[in-house]
Amino acid sequence: MTDLLHTIFGTQSVLVGTIVPFLIVLTVVVFVHEMGHYLVGRWCGIGVKAFSIGFGPELIGFNDSRGTRWKLSAIPLGGYVKFAGDEDVTSSTAADASTMTDAERAVAFHTQPVWKRAATVFAGPAFNILLTVAIFSVFFALYGRMISDPMVAEVRPGGPAAIAGFQPGDRFVSVDGEKIVTFADVQRHVSARGGDALDFVVERAGKEVHLTATPELSEQEDALGNKVKVAVIGVVTNLQAGNIRRIEYGPIESVGQAVRESGFIIARTGQFFSRFFAGREDKCQLGGPVKIATMAGQAASQGIDWLIQLTAMLSIGIGLLNLFPLPPLDGGHLVFYAAEAIIGRPVKPAVQELFFRTGFFLVLGFMGFVIFNDLFAC
Repeated sequence: MTDLLHTIFGTQSVLVGTIVPFLIVLTVVVFVHEMGHYLVGRWCGIGVKAFSIGFGPELIGFNDSRGTRWKLSAIPLGGYVKFAGDEDVTSSTAADASTMTDAERAVAFHTQPVWKRAATVFAGPAFNILLTVAIFSVFFALYGRMISDPMVAEVRPGGPAAIAGFQPGDRFVSVDGEKIVTFADVQRHVSARGGDALDFVVERAGKEVHLTATPELSEQEDALGNKVKVAVIGVVTNLQAGNIRRIEYGPIESVGQAVRESGFIIARTGQFFSRFFAGREDKCQLGGPVKIATMAGQAASQGIDWLIQLTAMLSIGIGLLNLFPLPPLDGGHLVFYAAEAIIGRPVKPAVQELFFRTGFFLVLGFMGFVIFNDLFAC
């Protein structure tokens, strides 16, 4: 019996070691996302019927003084805010305004000006991104950052850099016109550009030298031990050449660095998906709930700091994914609101219904694809 309990509830068990950390991370990210919708919706004067973490039957809940039902539901893989006048939890259909009282119409979501609806919908992804910035800010303030000068200590024989003519002692100045300050800047620009010919400017013996190299994919281990494919050109730095050191930041500087880091992630995510849909990225780089759960377990085993960092990465990822212009994602709603603002009237219900059905099946297909990757393909 003791062995059975340890297997189920021990720190290395699937339940405690993987599922619990995954649910903690996902709940935080979902709560922040939905709180963005809720707070901005309330600020815009929109009534809120329900705020739920999870879907399906309610487990526990309570009503606040404004009549909002706050609840925890049985299926912990998402959440929603149901606004006044919504017929469903996606805000895709509205109740008949002619049957509402004046007071009900005043707070119903679909009777609001288009800018209020757009702001409320956009707030969810925005809050996810802000959560990432907040977490990064705290980490930069507490731990600073290890940096190294963009110096080449070694060139791998036969690699893209060697073929291009890089030499030990070269100092990176720019990559594709982007200024380079640290060796990490080089890695950022190269790692997501496998197969692209990049223009490098290096400083050599006091002169600028122009070189062209095409990064190649290399399988490496990330900080959690997962196999990932990143693009490299085959140069490394070291303690002596790179002058590796820790930089400390004050509170304001930490926020600036956090915004910069988040911007890099957003740009790289955009690059990845544009290359992915063009068939130029490894499909195994996309993970679904199984992969995320595994990573949550790995992060939890490394300590709370790692789990918090994973929360930051997942939060910005979910925020960006929700901005894809597909119904029923937030980005799909924003497309309709943009169209409404341009033509001066809501898009016809039949057109919305067609796009929502199409978008729903596309999103469902994408979910099936990443789950298939998790379980069978990767």
